[in-house]
This record gives sequence, structure tokens and C-alpha cells, in this order.
Amino acid sequence: MRIDGVFAGGGVKAFSFIGALQVMEEKGYEFERVGGTSAGSIIAALVKAGYRSEELYHLLDKLNVDEFKDERMSYIPFSMAKWLHLYFKLGLFKGEKLENWLRDILKAKGISTFADLPDGTLKIIASDLSRGKMIVLPDDLKQYGAIPGMFSVARAVRMSCSIPYFFEPVKLYNRTGIGKASYIVDGGILSNFPMWLFRDGKVRAWKRPVVGFQLTPQIKEIPPNKINNAITMFKALFETMSSAHDLRYVEQGDAKNIVFIPVLDVKATDFSISEDVKQKLITLGREETDHFLKCWSR
Repeated sequence: MRIDGVFAGGGVKAFSFIGALQVMEEKGYEFERVGGTSAGSIIAALVKAGYRSEELYHLLDKLNVDEFKDERMSYIPFSMAKWLHLYFKLGLFKGEKLENWLRDILKAKGISTFADLPDGTLKIIASDLSRGKMIVLPDDLKQYGAIPGMFSVARAVRMSCSIPYFFEPVKLYNRTGIGKASYIVDGGILSNFPMWLFRDGKVRAWKRPVVGFQLTPQIKEIPPNKINNAITMFKALFETMSSAHDLRYVEQGDAKNIVFIPVLDVKATDFSISEDVKQKLITLGREETDHFLKCWSR
């Protein structure tokens, strides 16, 4: 059965999606259109490129995600350089290694630009801080004078994954001559779980079933944030921005089409997670997806 899929953001917690995809494939489901935010955009792009769950498992299992923390070289003492880079470059890490890795693995499947994919089958969410709005890639690239089909899929995913202050924002230059470069960051700021992506006109009107994969419990099961200092307050602030709107939207009618994968004890930016934790995330994804399909009424 062909369906559409939407994958939420969640950093390294996205290992859970591998288990979810394993079950979907075993049950005979294939994705026609896919979309996602941040880490969810990585999974969406790789699925649309043709990667199956077993390939993703081996690809991500041997990946040392800690290597994506690519700091700029500096002769200034580390602690001072870190804050200078954050101040002037707006992020601790460049994000180039992430983009290069994406470019290589997509190219292995013959995918470089959006023109290499069927039109409208991959949609990625990012946030334009300069204009103060959410953008859907590649659709909204026309507003910047860019040709959607010629735009790099790896670059689009990199934009969606630009966690504020962690990765440097991506500059998107406006070729229409209106305004300067826009600073593009993580799509999770404005829509971490874009379940609305494939609606066709009317409210709740879809061409085919849409299944969402969310890396949090249902809203009634989410524990309150513990705020003890400025750092924990910022963490709570970011998590609230990236999920509150989407969770309220979900509560208004789409929960029956969503696989809720309740990952609560892994941080999105914990790039040093152990192999044991990876396996637990994959198992959790399998279990929750299997339970969902047993109860799902299309």
C-alpha cells in the first residue's frame, strides 16, 4: 500500500525511525511523498532517495555522529574561541561535515538536486529568521529567485538541521534583488512536526493516507520541564517553541494517524550516544509502530 509520510525533528532520537521503517516495510507499506523537519528531514530525504531500512541501519550504525561537531580552527584559546565563533558565526559548529555526508550518501543513489526526484515528493521545513517565517523547500525557493529543481537536496536538509547556536545558520541569498541574505535555521522552531504538509486544499483532505512519526508522547503524557537555571530555561524555551504548536494541532484531530514514539531520556544533540542506546531507540520505534498499525483504521 502506498502512503505519504511525515517525520518529526528530534536530533539523534531519530534512530527510532529506523525501527519504525522496518515495521512499515514488513507490513508492505511504501512511501509516495515524504516530508520532515530537522533530523526528520534527513530520514525523509534518504527514504525518498531509495534507502531501505536495512541500508539505513548499517549506514547510521557505523556513523560517528560526534564527527558532525566541526569546529572552526583557531589559534585563540579554546574557551574564548568557542564564544567568539558563537558571537560572530552564530553557531558553535560549521555544519559542513553534515552537509558533505548527506551529499555523498544521496549521490550514491543518484540524487543531487530536487530535479532528481519526482516533483513534489520531498518537502523539507526550515525557518527564515531574517524574514521571520517558515519556508517549505524546495517550493518556497522561488521567492528567493532560486530554481527549485537546481537546488541541492543536501543543502536543503542541512538548512532544516541548523539547530540555533549549535550549527551555524545557512545564508540563502535573494537573487530577486529584494533584500539581503536570509539566515536559515532549524525548521523545528516553527514546525517540528509538519503533519499538514500534504494536505490538498480542503481541511483534512489527502490524496492518500498520511502517517506521521513523532518523537514525543501524546501531549497528555509529556512531563513538565524542570527549570533550575538559565541553561535549563533555554532548553525548555526551545522545546516549547519546536513542539507546542504542532502538539496542539495534533490534538485537534490527527492523532489517529500518528505513531507516537515516546523518547524522553535522550537529548536531541547528544551526539555521543552509545550503541546500546541506539539499539534501544530502534527497538522502541519498532514496538510503537507495530502497536500503531494493529490499531490503525485507514
